[in-house]
Amino acid sequence: MKRIFVTGISTDVGKTITSAIITEALKADYWKPVQAGDLSNTDSRKVASLISNKKTTIHKSSYELNTPMSPHAAAEIDNIKIDLNQIIEPKTANHLVIEGAGGLLVPLNEKDTVLDIIKSNYQVVVVSRHYLGSINHTLLTIESLKQKGFKAAVIFSGNEHHSTEDIILRKTDVKVIGRINEETSFDKSLIKKYATKFYPLLLNI
Repeated sequence: MKRIFVTGISTDVGKTITSAIITEALKADYWKPVQAGDLSNTDSRKVASLISNKKTTIHKSSYELNTPMSPHAAAEIDNIKIDLNQIIEPKTANHLVIEGAGGLLVPLNEKDTVLDIIKSNYQVVVVSRHYLGSINHTLLTIESLKQKGFKAAVIFSGNEHHSTEDIILRKTDVKVIGRINEETSFDKSLIKKYATKFYPLLLNI
C-alpha cells in the first residue's frame, strides 16, 4: 500500500486540496500529523468535506495546536513540546495520504523539522505554486528531498506559468502528476474530476 506525503514549497500553495484529490483518487486514508491553528475547521475536516468515496478514514492528528503559526512556536504557546516519538503513523491496510505543515523545513521543535516526519517508504508529492521566488523555493525543496534519498513528484497549483515550470523540470527531472487550475471554488464533484484525471499517474509514482 502506498504512503504518500504531500508537502508544499510554502504555506497556502494548495496542499490540502492536493491531499483531498489524491485521497479521493486512491480511496486512501488521510492523516495530518500536525495541525496548527484553525481547529474549528481543520485540514482533516476540509478533506473529509471534499471527498466522495466511502472507504477513506480520516485519522486524528498527533498534535492539534491552537495558534496558526510555525508548529514549534504554536506548541510553545500551548505549553507543550512536539516529540517525534509521539507522531505515530496510524495503522491501516489502506493507502495513506499524509499532509505536512507548511514546507519541508518548518520547525517542529528546536531540533526537528517536517522533513524528519517523512519515512523511507514514503513517496513525496511536492505542490508548487507560481509566485515571485517560487522557483527557488521549489528547487530547494526538491534538493532537500534528494539529499535525504527521496524521489519527488510534482503537482503544479494555479494557472500555468511556462517559463517557471520549464526551468524547474529541466533542473530537477522530476515526474509531473498534473496541474490543479486556479478554480473559483472546490467541491466534491471537482475534486472527483481531478482525482479521475490524476489516478493513472498516481499509481506509478
